Amino acid sequence: MRILVVEDNAALAANLVDYLESRGHQAEAVGNGRRGLNLAIAEPYEVIVLDLALPGMDGVEVCRRLREAGVATPVIMLTARGELEEKLAGIDSGADDYLVKPVALAELEARARAQVRRVRGELASTQLTVGDLVLDEEAFEVRRGDTPVPLAPADFRLLRTLMRAAPRVVPRQELDRALWGEDVPGSDTLRAHIHRLRCAIDRPFGRDTLRTRHGIGYYLVADGNGSP
Repeated sequence: MRILVVEDNAALAANLVDYLESRGHQAEAVGNGRRGLNLAIAEPYEVIVLDLALPGMDGVEVCRRLREAGVATPVIMLTARGELEEKLAGIDSGADDYLVKPVALAELEARARAQVRRVRGELASTQLTVGDLVLDEEAFEVRRGDTPVPLAPADFRLLRTLMRAAPRVVPRQELDRALWGEDVPGSDTLRAHIHRLRCAIDRPFGRDTLRTRHGIGYYLVADGNGSP
């Protein structure tokens, strides 16, 4: 498994990484919530171990923004506090599991494996479809009808976010977060990605699926002439 540990206690983070790597997994740690959010959006982790109390942005906010950005990676929330309210806050933000510190390392690994098995079982039969446009989240493949559509990783994330929301108009700010987290570049960068995505999924097929709602954002339509 490829695992991201977002934990500001350096000793605990190092202990988690060392144990997970000794079990044959790839693990890396960051100690800041904003940095963890950006990495989790940009990289294909299989599990995120997320502390609740973090500098920069707390774990509840990190998890909420991950889900808003269309990141479905399982999140196991860690906290030193065992109150019911804290547990519910984590789950309400989109966390998949919850452990109270001190954490038993073997239990954490077992829960991570269980989350990966669960997600793989769901994704094996799950595809996103808008009209004849199909995105396979597990295989990282896109096709229009029977024609494969190769996409760069950032364009794949952009399309996945739009397809998950379809036919809703997705505001520019939401798409920015899906692509870059909190480190949003200049305003023309999203426009460039949208143009490149249109060239890939629409232009060769003569039917416009990706539409603009001026001043708001972008959306997908199934029949080439509809509106949300």
